[in-house]
Amino acid sequence: MRPLEEMMNRGHEHVCYHHDQATGLRAIIAVHSTALGNALGGVRRWCYQDETDALFDVLRLSEGMTWKAACAGLAMGGAKSVILLPERNAPISRDEARAMGCFIDSLHGTYIGAEDVGVSPEFTDWMLEKTNHVMGGTGEGQGGDPSPHTAMGVIYGMQASLRHVGRDQFTGLTVAIQGLGSVGSHLAKLLQERGAELIVADHHEDRVRHIVDTCGAQAVSCDDILFAECDILAPCALGAVFDEDTIPRLRTSAICGAANNVLRDPDADSERLKDRNILYAPDFIVNAGGLIHLAGLYLGYTPAQLQESIARIEQTTLDVFEQAPHHSSTGHAALAMARKRVEDGAAAKEPINAR
Repeated sequence: MRPLEEMMNRGHEHVCYHHDQATGLRAIIAVHSTALGNALGGVRRWCYQDETDALFDVLRLSEGMTWKAACAGLAMGGAKSVILLPERNAPISRDEARAMGCFIDSLHGTYIGAEDVGVSPEFTDWMLEKTNHVMGGTGEGQGGDPSPHTAMGVIYGMQASLRHVGRDQFTGLTVAIQGLGSVGSHLAKLLQERGAELIVADHHEDRVRHIVDTCGAQAVSCDDILFAECDILAPCALGAVFDEDTIPRLRTSAICGAANNVLRDPDADSERLKDRNILYAPDFIVNAGGLIHLAGLYLGYTPAQLQESIARIEQTTLDVFEQAPHHSSTGHAALAMARKRVEDGAAAKEPINAR
């Protein structure tokens, strides 16, 4: 991959590298668009195979944040950052978090960080010691853990999927959840409360055992979860799980989950799903609940406005389904909606005011 060429092709505004000699922190911030406002996106701590993988990840994730914010109706842009860990499960430290806070602060509010994979509210609090441009900490107005709100947004996306096929309740349906991290676990509990039967998988046996015990779920292996027979398949782990190899083996009627970028090739794979008559609820539409919560707080939303904005995910998902016949797939319909909102916002853009 040619970094500058890839950045230009995706339409990114800024890609910044940082190395802190004192702590060894290596990180990348990618700002995709500020057409609608300051760009908010999570800080991901991950052990990548090499720097190219890290760059590819941050570029695609930040682009997805632009479309997510646009379709959620937020006056926010899209960005993301990654911390390149030297080894898997590298321990977090206050010094590392503070160094990342300094890196974020160097962009003067153009980029607003938040919690993501590998980052806890505590880590976020430590970043906040060095910058005001982070959301998701434990302090007043910071928003805390966004995962319950992400899970609730996925529920709204699932409700839209059910309405689209003429159903109105989860009772009697089987939902398979791939990944039982913070979002996946919350999603399992919400679905169990609504009467759904659950099939679950995760690499952490303690997480699986907890959901089996508390939600009556059926556990399967991580190799089998994508191909479980179910009504809705909810990918809630990492992305790029659906491609030319996995899609032909799916045994579900719909896909609606919290993971980002679940299609390895968005153009081709969304059409493959359509050809198999599998309803795909685009991930950047249905997993926007956490972003809406944090961005809404940043923008000064009231609690009622936050709740209404997350609930609106259901109607936005339905709008995408209704527009899909005019496009080659639901994925293309969602991207067309996002691009139009960004283009309209860019045409009427006002100067960005940092927080």
